[in-house]
Amino acid sequence: MTATAEPELGRSRKRKEDARLITGRTRWTDNLAPSGTLHLAILRSPMAHAKITAIDTEEAGQAPGVIAVVTGRDIADVQGSLPCAWPITEDMKAPAAPPMAVDEVCFAGEAVAIVAARSAAEARDAMDLIDVDYEDLPVVLDMPSAIESGSPLVHEDLGTNTNAVWTFDSAEAGTGGDVEQALAGAEVRVERTLRQQRLIPAFMEPRSVVVDPTGDQITVWSATQVPHILRVMLAMTLGVPESKVRVIAPDVGGGFGGKLQVTPEEVLAFVMAQRLNRPVKWTETRSETMVSGHHGRDQIQKMSIAATRDGKITGLKVELLADMGAYLRLVTPGVPILGALMFNSIYKIPAYHFSCTNVFTNKTPTDAYRGAGRPEATFGIERMMDELAAELGMEPMELRRKNWIAHDEFPYDTVAGLTYDSGNYEAATDKAMEMFGYTSLREEQERRRRENDPVQLGIGISTFTEMCGLAPSRVLGSLSYGAGGWEHASIRMLPTGKVEVVTGTSPHGQGHETAWSQIVADRLGVPFDDVEVLHGDTQVSPRGLDTYGSRSLAVGGMAVVAAADKVIDKARPIAAHMLECAEEDLEFASGRFGVRGTDRGVAMGEVALAVFAAHDLPDGVEPNLDSDATFDPENFSFPHGTHLCATEVDTETGRVKIRKYVCVDDIGSVINPLIVEGQVHGGLAQGIAQALFEEAVYDETGTLTTGTLADYLVPSAADLPEFTTDRTETRATSNALGVKGVGEAGTIASTPAVVNAVVDALRPMGVNDVEMPCSPQRVWRAVTGARASGNTAPEAGGGLGSMNPEGGAR
Repeated sequence: MTATAEPELGRSRKRKEDARLITGRTRWTDNLAPSGTLHLAILRSPMAHAKITAIDTEEAGQAPGVIAVVTGRDIADVQGSLPCAWPITEDMKAPAAPPMAVDEVCFAGEAVAIVAARSAAEARDAMDLIDVDYEDLPVVLDMPSAIESGSPLVHEDLGTNTNAVWTFDSAEAGTGGDVEQALAGAEVRVERTLRQQRLIPAFMEPRSVVVDPTGDQITVWSATQVPHILRVMLAMTLGVPESKVRVIAPDVGGGFGGKLQVTPEEVLAFVMAQRLNRPVKWTETRSETMVSGHHGRDQIQKMSIAATRDGKITGLKVELLADMGAYLRLVTPGVPILGALMFNSIYKIPAYHFSCTNVFTNKTPTDAYRGAGRPEATFGIERMMDELAAELGMEPMELRRKNWIAHDEFPYDTVAGLTYDSGNYEAATDKAMEMFGYTSLREEQERRRRENDPVQLGIGISTFTEMCGLAPSRVLGSLSYGAGGWEHASIRMLPTGKVEVVTGTSPHGQGHETAWSQIVADRLGVPFDDVEVLHGDTQVSPRGLDTYGSRSLAVGGMAVVAAADKVIDKARPIAAHMLECAEEDLEFASGRFGVRGTDRGVAMGEVALAVFAAHDLPDGVEPNLDSDATFDPENFSFPHGTHLCATEVDTETGRVKIRKYVCVDDIGSVINPLIVEGQVHGGLAQGIAQALFEEAVYDETGTLTTGTLADYLVPSAADLPEFTTDRTETRATSNALGVKGVGEAGTIASTPAVVNAVVDALRPMGVNDVEMPCSPQRVWRAVTGARASGNTAPEAGGGLGSMNPEGGAR
């Protein structure tokens, strides 16, 4: 066996998994159909809030191909309640969350009946024959109104629309000063109310589930990010022994948090399979994705920042309203809390207070969406940094430099109670500004302002950090999270010298098969192509906590490293025996054990074959090199970066065009630059989409009016600019690989960069905010509103008129 010719870590390899994905030789969940499979169709409520007074299923039950029609009342005693794994406070209000409504529906899209038929078409046709009578109930949609005394209630039995109130105060925690004193004594104080609109995870592959109850186990195939968590939760929710449940996540076509869930449909398919003793399959339509799959974001952020006149921040106060929707899903109430730890971002803020009120409404439930709490926090603080800069008449980057943590101050204990282990914000920013041409663009901006150009140039900044590697079990426990954060891996040495890696992470587009192969190839000195990575099957990989929160590499990758090191440790005494030397005389490099000072050695593959034969092993050594490892880090990892965006804003039409986008990210050590580039590009697309395109909108009756991709504007490649990306590197100290995480960075950083650029273009007119998405209509309204209020003196031809180059509303 030959060792790898060059190191794998840091090498741009094309992804192993892409060949089967691109050529269609993979198997998605919807491709699967065990013999005798029945197809399910789910009838969903058109009402946002109503009593179910009657359901007539007789005609549907007699339709061609129909085997069964089931209502919520039929399975009320067995369907259980969907789990919430994050009770953020002891007094948190948590309503029962039946997978299928029994007496009352609480959002438009909630399941009310299910049809099982021989074909999907027959199931859908029969579903249309079900007749449901509803009695209207008051609809709760507006968060501020929902928490007022006397408001109609989403869940009458709770007596309130408030799910929980969670607070953090630096003075009480001993991590900083009193924020009220800081605000009261501030030389400069800026307050803004910002809105994080509701978003829909637009993954490419629809959700799908197949359940086969035949045999000794019930096998569940699901397009899920969390097969291990799903297995545990199905067993707990439905009272089935966990040993009798096998969950398989085949190739999964994207998730972005939208498949980090125990869905009503997974539970209903499980119940139907048990009830009918037949395999069943459900695959959603795209419209079902929009109304019933969980949504993301949806916050109102009241922000107050205090500073001295020379720009030193003295305090930050954040008050959130967060929309839970109608029910709590797996981690719904905890998503805003992840942001609580990050509003201070990269800045030295001496006093901090955070409070969040979680609110029930008659909308689709919310939960994690790419970044989960951290994009919301980054948006809030980066928008406020620009607002403070405008108030002070200070250049926005200068203000940031004045307040950020210097590279020689790490490790740094933040006002939110975290310890940032490493970083260099100066290096990333300097590199980004040079690539961006920051100074020349500012000069062009001033020229356009002097000339009253109707197309104004805006420059947006986002200097950010994020909390990745969602893992440290003790930290999660302190936040009342219902599980740990460790990750598990196994390495199997085959007698032919090939290697199988079994990982508890479950990829849905991240490239784990490639990156894990590179790690193991380097660690064990075997060829990259000789490593096979197995994942996503709880019978093959019985231990794991899956993929989300940029944890796969920093936590799962470290478990792989630890398992590989155990293989080397187990092989060492056998190699010494084969070479007739002492263990301490051996050195291991490039897949070979060698005797120091000689040319004698033996390759790892030779040791594996000797172990398989077991003809001549040292006494007391078992014939087995296979190794398992579980890794639970002591701290999160903290990637950071600087993102810069130049937008051209047409003040006559409201059109926003991104002219230039540059980002420099520091994600620690890089395993595969090609994968990193893809992750950054994808993240940028989603963050820019929030800034300019996407929003889930409800009408006054609680009907989702953006329920198709014709109305919910997911951008295409043609709508996005060319990205210029680069990296700096400060190694993480929380893991031996030095990695920090990259999956969410682009999404977290890009949204405020774009919105800051839009507002920067319009600030001379007195515009200090444009609510997302910054659509042409909203931008135009902001411009015309500013003109109507007398902030500008429009000239013929629609020019900007008189402007203050320093900008800023007073």
